[in-house]
Amino acid sequence: MFLTKAIDAGKPCSRLQIVFRAIYFITSLSKKSAGKKNLLISSNNPYIAIDIESITSEHHDAEPFLHADKKAITDLVREKNFDSLVHYGGVKEVVKILETDMNNGINNNSDDIKKRSDEFGSNTYQKAASRSFISFLVEAFKDPTIIILLVCAALSLGFGMKQHGPKEGWYDGGSIVVAVVLVLAVSAISNFKQSQQFSKLSEESSNIQVEVVRDGRRQPTSIFNIVVGDIVCLKIGDQVPADGLFLNGHSMKIDESSMTGESDLVDINEMQNPFLISGTKVKDGYGRMLVTSVGMNTTWGQMMGCIINNNKKEQTPLEQRLTKLTTSIGKIGLFVAAVVLIVLIIRYFTGTSKDESGHREFIGSKTKANDIMNSIVRIIAAAVTIIVVAIPEGLPLAVTLTLAYSMKRMMADHAMVRELAACEAMGSATIICTDKTGTLTLNKMQVTQFWIGQQRMEEKKPSEISSNVLELIAEGAALNTTGEVHISASSPVPEISGSPTESAILSWAVSDMEVHVDSLRKSHEILHVEAFNSDKKRSGILVRNIQTDAMYIHWKGAAEMILSMCKSYYVHDGVNKAMNDEERKHIENVIIQMASNSLRCIAFACKESAECTDKLEETGFTLLGIVGIKDPCRPGVKEAVESCKRAGVQIKMITGDNMFTAKAIALECGILDADDYLDDAMVDGETFRNYSHEERLSMIERIRVMARSSPFDKLLMVQCLKLKGHVIAVTGDGTNDGPALKEADIGLSMGIQGTEVAKECSDIVIMDDNFSTVVTVLKWGRCVYNNIQKFIQFQLTVNIAALVINFIAALSSGDIPLTAVQLLWVNLIMDTLGALALATEQPTNELLKKKPVDRAESLISKTMWRNLISQALYQVTVLLVLQFKGSSIFHVNKKVKDTLIFNTFVLCQVFNEFNARQLEKKNIFKGVTKNKLFLGIVGITVVLQVIMVEFLKKFANTERLNVEQWAACIGVAALSWPIGEYTSEKRAYENAKTKNEHADRGMTQMVYNF
Repeated sequence: MFLTKAIDAGKPCSRLQIVFRAIYFITSLSKKSAGKKNLLISSNNPYIAIDIESITSEHHDAEPFLHADKKAITDLVREKNFDSLVHYGGVKEVVKILETDMNNGINNNSDDIKKRSDEFGSNTYQKAASRSFISFLVEAFKDPTIIILLVCAALSLGFGMKQHGPKEGWYDGGSIVVAVVLVLAVSAISNFKQSQQFSKLSEESSNIQVEVVRDGRRQPTSIFNIVVGDIVCLKIGDQVPADGLFLNGHSMKIDESSMTGESDLVDINEMQNPFLISGTKVKDGYGRMLVTSVGMNTTWGQMMGCIINNNKKEQTPLEQRLTKLTTSIGKIGLFVAAVVLIVLIIRYFTGTSKDESGHREFIGSKTKANDIMNSIVRIIAAAVTIIVVAIPEGLPLAVTLTLAYSMKRMMADHAMVRELAACEAMGSATIICTDKTGTLTLNKMQVTQFWIGQQRMEEKKPSEISSNVLELIAEGAALNTTGEVHISASSPVPEISGSPTESAILSWAVSDMEVHVDSLRKSHEILHVEAFNSDKKRSGILVRNIQTDAMYIHWKGAAEMILSMCKSYYVHDGVNKAMNDEERKHIENVIIQMASNSLRCIAFACKESAECTDKLEETGFTLLGIVGIKDPCRPGVKEAVESCKRAGVQIKMITGDNMFTAKAIALECGILDADDYLDDAMVDGETFRNYSHEERLSMIERIRVMARSSPFDKLLMVQCLKLKGHVIAVTGDGTNDGPALKEADIGLSMGIQGTEVAKECSDIVIMDDNFSTVVTVLKWGRCVYNNIQKFIQFQLTVNIAALVINFIAALSSGDIPLTAVQLLWVNLIMDTLGALALATEQPTNELLKKKPVDRAESLISKTMWRNLISQALYQVTVLLVLQFKGSSIFHVNKKVKDTLIFNTFVLCQVFNEFNARQLEKKNIFKGVTKNKLFLGIVGITVVLQVIMVEFLKKFANTERLNVEQWAACIGVAALSWPIGEYTSEKRAYENAKTKNEHADRGMTQMVYNF
């Protein structure tokens, strides 16, 4: 069936054109349908509609893309199915289907671009929906500790208002609500601001400018504006913006390591491999590509979608410990409160308890029901107060403040934290699985060895080399290359482009050999080129010196290949020596030794030519020199690895490189030691993958290096290590690293080389791609954990003291000694000010001398228990003496006595803050002058306490104290320091004694064995 438009059929020319177009189109369709079904054309319609219009028509309506089967085109490129591409007509047929001109590209009008975008989608990727502030607030609200606190707050508010009225009854519950609000606000605001910052950085870094051909003109556009059918111009350094097919170009090599994990470059050409995958990078050559799929239909888009959907979140080790601690304290509080409730109710109904006048409160049937109800409410309120005192409501705030402060400081150390909890989780890490390229190494190939003949040129100074040899080496390096050197007036550093190997050789020639590439190329004419061949592993040129008219053939390539072509070699003084078998063997050993050190060996050879030929000779050459190229380790990496080892953290290197390169880098970095049994310490990805589950678990902890690994191998290793109970940190920069980054306890992505997928999957972004920064993050993580332990020791001391005092006072008199406002103020000191003071301690190198904290280890260590119990016992003893004997000791009334109790209790906490600064050291003042914030907070606390006692008498229910009374309070509180010193001395003595006992037992055993 033909669908025709109204045309002018009166003109013979027009009629002939119509007939010609109809015949041509029907012939094309018949050819397609003669073979197998063409998957690139959708066959949804049971008919074929041919729309014929006049070529001379002034109006050209938009036509559909012949019902192109988008899925077939997308799968063809993603699966790299070259046979299917040939069967369906090749690249040119796809160009026709997508209505693109190979030379002029698509039409640069908004209608055509919109049509393509509507039909095939836009070049944007699905990301996790940007989270609102409310979502972070809700997430913080789900914390078990917060829920427990809110329940206590509700009970305290209810019974407090019933007993004391709304005006004063809200204080206890209100203090808890204030603490909860502070926790929620700080946590939600910190996470929300960090999320916004990451989104902004991500958007800016991903908005890349690319060149496309539209209407026959090359023009720049955003990567997000690319549509299917676009022709994109690619050059060295460009990121492939979408999936597509190679149209034309020269020597294009692609780095697909971000998608596949393989570090070898992939050749792209029309005849064997025209497939280009989004997210990969052009490392050599140039070319043009036809875009066949964009956005979520690309390989990168599909991987991004899978990762976003897999968004499970596990509790960090610290979160697990905090939940356990809070639950335990809550149970203790409930038990003590239940005991108080039962005892007070028994005392009330047995007539033991008395009112303020000294009369029995309960007199059987004579007691009014309303009085009974009020008394029971008062008893229940006292029990609820016990629970409130026991629950560490400042703990969530302390954790949040510590994490938020550390997150801000870590940004200055080149680490952007995306998840607050990742700070402390890093401190518990037992194993770090790291990439090689770009993390342990510089990701920049460099010439590290240079040999002329049998002599290594240690300093590589050109003045030590004969001028004729130096000139020939310069020709071989600067002319026999596909790289380019650009020297701009604005920068003294030359800009070098090309493959990593070519760039390294050119950089060496320019900087070390002092070769002037531009002048050399002007003075020479290249007569013939034989491009690099992966089979022969060499490239060659025939070059003529314009001034002397001398012609030389130069070969450059794999050292063993070039050496086999040579019969002589130059020495550094310019002498050309014939090569005997012994000398050849020595040079071969040099090459083997260089290769064993993970050097890529490239040799140069030349030969004078008498005539210009189309095929270069391959025998009778003279060896000019050999260079060893490698991607060197980053400065400071070995020291960083040693720091991790001392800290009890094992480093495992997972790389796509071969075993020799992996071994050499691991030895250089210190991941492997020379005396290690390498059969256990090293494994390749395929072998590891083929182990049984039991074999993997038995060997996983001995493996330190995995070479030739795939993304699945990396994920498998992380899963096995987690099954063994380890806390795992994983570094990654490629899209293929996404699943492993998600699976790990802490995902660390690279800020420079890392893809957007890797960053989205990570918890922390290492902004400078340096492994030393990973160690800095480890140190900060341990500092966070240490600071939280300090606060727990500080707060539990207060909680235990307050719990015991209130428990004894409630049982003895039925009243709580501290008023609601005073409890609110103590909570404020414990929560906000105490947390802020102890959260700002800086990390020290001492933290890296300890072993990581085990997942099952208690949050409160034996040392902490000893510290807090000794301080709590002292405070309880002092306050009980004041409670029962204070009036007689100081000769004061009850109100002044209660003020003395309150003042002494608060000042004890101020002095105890200094004790909490150092958990294990005896010198609690070490480094205190460096922490100005700590000293400032302590000062503010003291000033506010003076105001509470001296000027807010009515509000705080206090009385003014004289100088002697203030001195007594300070003196009693200051005794906290010598008690802490004594506890530390005793602990040090016991530790030394234990070590001596172990040593004695060891010596006894040795004597017995002897």
